[in-house]
Amino acid sequence: MRNSSTLQVCLHGVLLLTAQACTTASPKEPQGPTKEELVQDFETKELYTTAHIDSVALYSFLQHDSVYVAYDSLIIDFYRHRDFQYAWFQGDTLSSAAQSFLDLSGSSGSGYGPWKVAHEELHQLIAALQDTLSSVDHSFVELSLTSEFFRFADKRYGGTVRNLKALDWYIPKAKKDYTRLLDSLVSGSRDLSAIEPVHPQYQGLKEWLRRYRSLELDSTWAPVYTDHKRFVPGDSAEAIGQVRTLLQKWGDVLDTTASTRFDSVLVRGVRQFRMRHGLKEVDVIDDAMVDVLNVPPDDRVRQLLINMERLRWMPDQPKGEFLLVNIPAFRLYVYDQGRVSWTMNVVVGREATRTVIFNDSLSQVVLAPYWNIPQSIIRSEILPSVKRNAGYLDRKNMEVVVGGKVVPSSSISWSKYSKGVPFTIRQKPGAGNALGRVKFLFPNAYSIYFHDTPSKGGFKEDQRAFSHGCIRLSEPLKLAEYLLRSDTTWTSKNIEKAADGKTETTVRVKPAIPVIIGYFTAWVDDAGRLNFRDDIYGHDERLARELFGDLAAGTTVQ
Repeated sequence: MRNSSTLQVCLHGVLLLTAQACTTASPKEPQGPTKEELVQDFETKELYTTAHIDSVALYSFLQHDSVYVAYDSLIIDFYRHRDFQYAWFQGDTLSSAAQSFLDLSGSSGSGYGPWKVAHEELHQLIAALQDTLSSVDHSFVELSLTSEFFRFADKRYGGTVRNLKALDWYIPKAKKDYTRLLDSLVSGSRDLSAIEPVHPQYQGLKEWLRRYRSLELDSTWAPVYTDHKRFVPGDSAEAIGQVRTLLQKWGDVLDTTASTRFDSVLVRGVRQFRMRHGLKEVDVIDDAMVDVLNVPPDDRVRQLLINMERLRWMPDQPKGEFLLVNIPAFRLYVYDQGRVSWTMNVVVGREATRTVIFNDSLSQVVLAPYWNIPQSIIRSEILPSVKRNAGYLDRKNMEVVVGGKVVPSSSISWSKYSKGVPFTIRQKPGAGNALGRVKFLFPNAYSIYFHDTPSKGGFKEDQRAFSHGCIRLSEPLKLAEYLLRSDTTWTSKNIEKAADGKTETTVRVKPAIPVIIGYFTAWVDDAGRLNFRDDIYGHDERLARELFGDLAAGTTVQ
């Protein structure tokens, strides 16, 4: 952010950069491109202006304000490739591209902290310069707009947060060609879609953000008080009328009629609201629903901004098939050509053994798998059990493997181990195997994979965070059939037979399919409905502190 003295100079338009003396050595001036290069970069002569940036003014500008030091090379390269011609002027007046940039930055949806101040500064600068443009050094206006664009683009696409691993995010950040984006803008292109973050979810959240910001200003918004009562269709109560009012504001009830009766209109609204928030889709108004219903609009706005920030980090969405696990939603989504083909419930890691956020490619389906037990589980569960009961491993259908060979568990001196073991303990295929009948591998540094489970009851719970970190699937054989459907050897019957066998069988998935393990507490589904989920690992709360600073203190984004 500019310091106050620099901003004051900017707003009064009195800084004449060409008259400034350089106090430090200037970087070596780059050579301009050939005429052929310029023709490749731009389509028509109308894109040019006869005015040129003076190279002394350019380097003096870059040395004057440290806020742009990170973008020096981008700014220099941008002008070098245009032969140092102006980008933001048509004759002596600002081009329409300048207004397009202001409109774009104003609709960015990031009206918090430094973003808000930077946008307001830019508007003030342009307004002041438009009033007195003839008396202001055009090179200063030109360079200010270019520099602000690169700063804007860096925050818009790169995100505000730099150290993503500190937030337990291991998906590589998307990379954008900011210079090409600026070329598209100043060329007069009417299609600004290339300037927007490319992830399709971003636009959906941006539209909902506008609506929720209007709710922030709604002085009639008030929480519901039910005295912990439970309401079902046919009931009448003042609290039911309050629920109806809030559902109207959130958009789940479109009928504006005021009524205190739990009628058919309210039934549909209740079901949709519960579905959008991951609650059981039943015709009931209960404490769980009311707690979510009462989350204030400003908390939801912050939640939207937090998830829009995450989407800025995301690489381009794969074009064909891919799998997405959204940890807070406890669901796996199978995508094809940008749309959800089908989905299933999953169980993810508990708070102490969180599922890691990363991406990879699924390459193997393993039928009738062994379960190679992690050292953490051996240390915390297996060793204490074996020491209490020498027959524990046999009872659990487990075996010890040393140097690639199975050895009797009785040959191990278990008493000398407490922090782990220098050999493998694995559970054999068959009934009771913790991985069930099939697992799916996408080799990674976190030892995370998908698998079946003999314990199916957990998939009926609303909150499904109780695994050791791997992801349990409610319909694993359906996924196996889907991934192997192009291999005629692996019919549904053959998959079932192998999965029920006693011999581990590995089948390669060709081609491997991208997998994204993500963390999104707000998203828009294919029907255009805005969904929210709880921040089960506290990642939203940590990111809120990065984005909003003191504004997030004491606030839990649900």
